[in-house]
This record gives sequence, C-alpha cells and structure tokens, in this order.
Amino acid sequence: MKKLVLTGAAGTLGSYLREPLSKMCQTLVSTDIVDHIGPLYPGETYVQADLADLNAVEGFAKEADMVVHFGAIADEAPWEDILQSNIIGAYNVWEAAYRHGVKRVVYASSVHAVGMHKKTDTIGLDAPHRPDTYYGLAKCFSEDLASLYWDKRGIEAVCLRIFSCAPATNARSIGTWLSYDDMIHLVERSIDSPVVGFTIVYGISNNDRAVVDNTKAGHLGYRPKDNAEVFAKEVFAETPPLNNKDLGNLCIGGPFATVELGNSGLAALNIVDDHKEN
Repeated sequence: MKKLVLTGAAGTLGSYLREPLSKMCQTLVSTDIVDHIGPLYPGETYVQADLADLNAVEGFAKEADMVVHFGAIADEAPWEDILQSNIIGAYNVWEAAYRHGVKRVVYASSVHAVGMHKKTDTIGLDAPHRPDTYYGLAKCFSEDLASLYWDKRGIEAVCLRIFSCAPATNARSIGTWLSYDDMIHLVERSIDSPVVGFTIVYGISNNDRAVVDNTKAGHLGYRPKDNAEVFAKEVFAETPPLNNKDLGNLCIGGPFATVELGNSGLAALNIVDDHKEN
C-alpha cells in the first residue's frame, strides 16, 4: 500500500497503531491537533490539522489508499465540543475521502453507540443504536455516515465499536477489555481484508465474560487472543459488591449510562494512562 492516513495519532490508541501501520505502507501520514508527536517511524510523516477544517482534511487525504480515523474527543463532553470534533470532523473525513478517491475508512467507533443495552442481552452486531451520551450519539452518526457513503458513494468502511482498550483494572473491564495487541490485530484485519463493504465489529478481546457477539463480522478474520479472565481474581478481590440496580453496572456502556450529558464518563473508570513511547 502506498499511503495510509492515521488521525488521532497523538492519542493513546494512536500511539500503539503508528508503528504497525508504518510497516503496512510506503508512507504513513499521522495527524492530530497537537504541535508534534515525538520521533517518527521510518516512512512516517506528521501533519498538524484540525479535523473540523475540511480544507485541512482534504490536504492529508490526497492520494491516500485508506484512512484510519481515530481522531476525536475520546470521552463525553459538552455538545458544542462533540459537534465540532466528533461529528463535523467525521463528515470531513468521509467527504475528503470521497473527493480524493480513498478506498476505505477504518473508524474508531465505540461501545457507547449501543451503551444503554444491558450486559445480559449479549447483543450482536444487528442491535439498534442506543447511545448513552452525546459522545455515543456522535458514534451513531458516524456509523450511519459510513453506511451512507458506502451505499451512495462506494467508500468501504469498517466501524470498530471499541470497548475498554486500557489495562483491565475494574470489574466491568473483565467482560469488556480490548488488549492493545488485539486492537492492532483488529485494525490490521480491517485494512488488509480484500472486501469489507460496510462492516461493524466489536473491538473486544477473547474474554470469557464478553458482553457482545461478534459472529457476523467473521469475514474480517479478526481472531482475538487475549482474555481478561487472567485479571479476574485480583480485580474482583479488590472490588466491593456492585449495586445490581445501578445502570452503570447493568448497561454495557458502564458509567457512561449514568453520567449527566456533557460530563466525563471516563472520570469514573480510573483509566491508567499508558501511552506508548516510541
């Protein structure tokens, strides 16, 4: 592949994707809103850009084979912030892809597009949208945008409904964990699968207590290897009894199901920041 674009390259997940993606193409264009992202990998260049600026997005989309779109606010936030970064930014990515003949967009969607579904339902990929926040609503919009641009303009898309891609440190993550290795594997399969059309897949590892069913995405060849059960004994020993009437414990969106709109959901999860340093 000649050229891949990675948006959100300065984020935690982007930091783990940069090196493997740089090995899949002649040129990797990494982009984010920050001034710099540190030392670059062989074949990687960095472009500072605001996704809410269509001209800027068109600039890095030119001659790209595919765009791996991970750039956005990665938490619940006030509506105006979500609108600019996560909704208008997504439109700009797909519109620029259309204008410049990009074959496929691999999109970091989220469990929060369906976050109000109950864990015990073990939903599949055909479950209707049930967003838990403005953040989740933006993911619903972008998934529908991806579907529209496939149906009307022929741009393929893989929407990755990413779960808990961080160290498994709380009870919820034993069912929702996505290891960094499995995340990389999922993105690689989303890129190198010959035909994907419009595909949705849950970004979740091979957890014994997984709360969703990925059966209908088998054509991607995504075969996760890691299992959060190895952390279960220690995590559960340190976790007080859960309130079984709390929507944050019942819904697959976790605390995002109970926070006030516009307020952080990550704040209740004690996420460990383990950004990769190259």
